[in-house]
Amino acid sequence: MLDSPFTDLDRPPLSEAALTRALVRPGGLWSDITVVGRTGSTNADLAQAARDGARQGAVIVAEAQFAGRGRLGRTWSAPPRSGLMFSVLLRPEPSPGRQGWLPLLVGLAAVSAVRKVAEVDARLKWPNDLLVGERKLAGVLAERIDSAVIVGVGLNVSVRADELPVGTATSLAVENASCVDRDPLLRAVLREIETHYREWSQADGDADACGLRAAYLGVSATIGREVRVELPGERVLTGRATGIDDSGHLLVESKGRSHTLSAGDVVHVRPHAS
Repeated sequence: MLDSPFTDLDRPPLSEAALTRALVRPGGLWSDITVVGRTGSTNADLAQAARDGARQGAVIVAEAQFAGRGRLGRTWSAPPRSGLMFSVLLRPEPSPGRQGWLPLLVGLAAVSAVRKVAEVDARLKWPNDLLVGERKLAGVLAERIDSAVIVGVGLNVSVRADELPVGTATSLAVENASCVDRDPLLRAVLREIETHYREWSQADGDADACGLRAAYLGVSATIGREVRVELPGERVLTGRATGIDDSGHLLVESKGRSHTLSAGDVVHVRPHAS
């Protein structure tokens, strides 16, 4: 059972009422914000809400998750109230061929908020992991439910070094961020999502017309790097990441050929010492 939210004063609870007052407004993207004490997965909860007809802009935030999911079936876990674990419901109008940009858009929004509010130099590993150096700070997972898209975010905020699940992870606290208060961080991420999503929608999903591609490339830790991409079917592709196409797919140059990847686990390859 989740302890009282006030037993750890370093990790205060989020206020659903305060977040609603700050973010839900006429004409805005966010239509409903729900904060739950504990759930299996905010993506799963919001997926069911989408099937039940929930409006675009619904947000579910969990103080603790016991079945959080990352990409490729990985788990995502953190101590209660130590991170931001939330999902948003979008019903995009641009064509499905351009909706591959949505997880990248949310990743960009999270990076922008972390840089502005926490003053941490986070960058993006394709498609949507937030890194500090090569350590993972946050992850994004997008799932399609009929015509809706659910995008979930897991961001380590006050997680201590001894609480991190793996040595390749990090948190804002570990990175000595200027802010580890989840409330302003969440507000900033949601406002950044709203701005980018509105611009992308008004441009009918054209990532160049709305500036999304340029902004993403500006904080990318992947483009221009040598990468090893683990593909479905136990295949591996090694080459140089050269760009992102119109659908949000990764372009990799390998042995004189260009490959377009819609899925895969990217590993940044360290340069060989000269």
